[in-house]
Amino acid sequence: MTEDPFAHLHDELYADVFSTGRVGAADMVAMGGRRRISLADAWHVTPDLYDEGLRQQWYRLGPDDPARWAVPRDYDESGAEEEIVPSCWNMLKPEWKYFEGSMWYARAFAWPQALHGERLVLRVGAANYEARVFLNGCFVAAHRGGSTSFFADLTPALRAGANHLMIQVENRRRADRVPMLHTDWFNYGGLYREVDLLVLPTVFIRGATAALVSGGSFSHVRFALSLSAPVDGVAEVEIPALDLRHAVPVVAGRGEAMVEARPALWSPAAPRHYDIVFRFGADHVRERVGFREIRADGERLLLNGHALFLRGVCVHEDDAASGKCTDEADLQRRFAHARELGANFLRLAHYPHHERVAEIADEQGVLLWSEIPVYWAIEFANPETYADAENQLLEMIARDANRASVIAWGIGNENADTDPRYRFMVDLAEAARRADPTRLVAAACLINREKFEIADRLAGHLDVIGLNEYFGWYEGDFAGLERLLTNSRPGKPVVISEVGADALAGHRGGVEELFTEDCQAEIYRRQIDVVGRAPYVQGFCPWLLYDFRTERRQTRFQRGWNRKGLIAEDKTTKKLAFDVLAGYYRALRDREA
Repeated sequence: MTEDPFAHLHDELYADVFSTGRVGAADMVAMGGRRRISLADAWHVTPDLYDEGLRQQWYRLGPDDPARWAVPRDYDESGAEEEIVPSCWNMLKPEWKYFEGSMWYARAFAWPQALHGERLVLRVGAANYEARVFLNGCFVAAHRGGSTSFFADLTPALRAGANHLMIQVENRRRADRVPMLHTDWFNYGGLYREVDLLVLPTVFIRGATAALVSGGSFSHVRFALSLSAPVDGVAEVEIPALDLRHAVPVVAGRGEAMVEARPALWSPAAPRHYDIVFRFGADHVRERVGFREIRADGERLLLNGHALFLRGVCVHEDDAASGKCTDEADLQRRFAHARELGANFLRLAHYPHHERVAEIADEQGVLLWSEIPVYWAIEFANPETYADAENQLLEMIARDANRASVIAWGIGNENADTDPRYRFMVDLAEAARRADPTRLVAAACLINREKFEIADRLAGHLDVIGLNEYFGWYEGDFAGLERLLTNSRPGKPVVISEVGADALAGHRGGVEELFTEDCQAEIYRRQIDVVGRAPYVQGFCPWLLYDFRTERRQTRFQRGWNRKGLIAEDKTTKKLAFDVLAGYYRALRDREA
C-alpha cells in the first residue's frame, strides 16, 4: 500500500499514541548523592505552534543537512536555533515572549558501550507543562505537570555510540490542567531546570526516607525504602554520627523499620543534620536529614513540642531576566532577604519550587510550605484533572520527603467551596497523609461570605487553615477583617497565607492613594494591628517578597507585573512596607526571647 504523504494533515488523533507511557510519582528515583551527567548545554530548539512535530513525526528524522534530503521537510534540526538548557524560551527571543505551544529540543550524546547490568535514566528537573521524550526515533515516555521532576528510562532505546535525544515541551493553558488556563502568574515554557543522565543498577533505590516518629518522645526514627523492582532482600541504613547501623528487611521491593534513636532535633534556631546512607544490593543513596516533629495541637502549632509562630513571606519563582529559571545566587539572595525581614518561614507559591530551595532552607533553618497549583477554578469534576493533581502532589512529596524544613504540604489555593471541589480536595488531603504522615496538610482558603467567617468545609480535613485576605486593598474596610476574625472559631491553627497591596517602587503619595508605597505600608501596619488580636492566628505570611510578571495586571502602575512585592522586580529596591514587616517580626522575636 502506498503511503499517503498528506495523511497527517487530516489526523486529529495524532497525540493519542502518546497517552500511554506516561511517567509519574511511581517512577521517581531517590537522588541523594547520585552522580549526575549533566546535559546542561546547547540544544537545538524549534517552535511548533501547530504540533507538526507529532503529526509529521519529527522525532523519526535525524539532524541531516538539507542537501541529503530525498524529499522536503518542515523540520531542519541542523539549521535550528541553539539555546542553552535550562532556560525559559520566553526569555530567549522577543518573538517567543508570549509563545504558547510546543517547542522541540534536540541534541546528541555519545554512549561508549552497551550497558551490562545497568540502566540509563533521564532526569528532567521540570518542563512546563507536558513533555514527551524520544530517543533514537523511539517514544520513551511522557509527563504532565510543569514544576515537578520526572524520570524516563532510556535503556531500551539506547545505542552504543551516538544517540539522538529529543524532548517536546508544550505549555498551552487548558481548563483541564493543574493549573488551569486562568492563573495570576506568567506561563513560562521550556526545559527550565536541570536535565541529567543517571547510570543506575538494574535494581535501584527509588525512595529512601528517614523521619522522627511522631508522639512527643523524640526517641524513635522510621526508615522506609522502595526499590525499582518487587524483589526480596535486606537493605542497610547507617547513621555514623549516631553510631547506628540497622538491617531493613525488604519484601516485594519495599522495606520499613522503626529504630530507637535520640538524634539532636532540627529547628530554625539549631538546624542540626545527620548524614545517612541507604544501601541495597549494588545501589546506595546518601541523604542529609534533620529530625523534627511538627504538629497541630488545638489552635497552636508545635515544633518539637514548643509553640511556634510562623513569621513568613510568600515567594514566587520568577526573575526579570531569566523567567522561571533560578540559580544559586538568586536563591541565596532570596534567603538573605528573608533573614533581613526576620522571617522563619516561606510559602512557596503556587507550585513546587526548585529542589535546592528546601536544601538551603534545611541548612539555614527556614520553615517551608510547599504546594501544588490546584489554583482557582480548575476542573474539579474531571478525573483526569484529579489524577494530574495527585501525581504532582506525590512527586513533590517524594522529592522533598527528607527535607526537615518542609513542614506543610499545600494542596490548593483560593478554590470556591463547591461539592466537586470538596471531594477533590478531601481526596488530595488523604493522599498527602498516606504518602507522608509526618507533615501538616494545608490549603489557602476563602472566607464564607454568607456567615462572614472562616468556614470552608475543607477545613475539617486540614491541619492548618490558610487564610487569604486582602482587607485594606481589594476590600477597603478594615472593620470587615475585625468582624471576620471575631466571627470565626476555627478550632485549628490559622496562618494568614496572603495579605498585601500593590505598590510601584518609588511611587509616593498619601496613605489612601492606591499603588503608592505609603498606601502599601499603611495597609501592613493596620493588618498587623488587627491580626495580632486573634489568638488562633499562628502565622503571618504576606504576599509577597518580590514583584513578579503576570499579564493579568495592566494598569499604568503594573504593566504586566504584580506589584505586591516588598521588593521591586530588580530584587534590590525595597519598598516602605519591607521595614514595617521587619519591625513587626523583630518585635515578635523579642517577645519570644
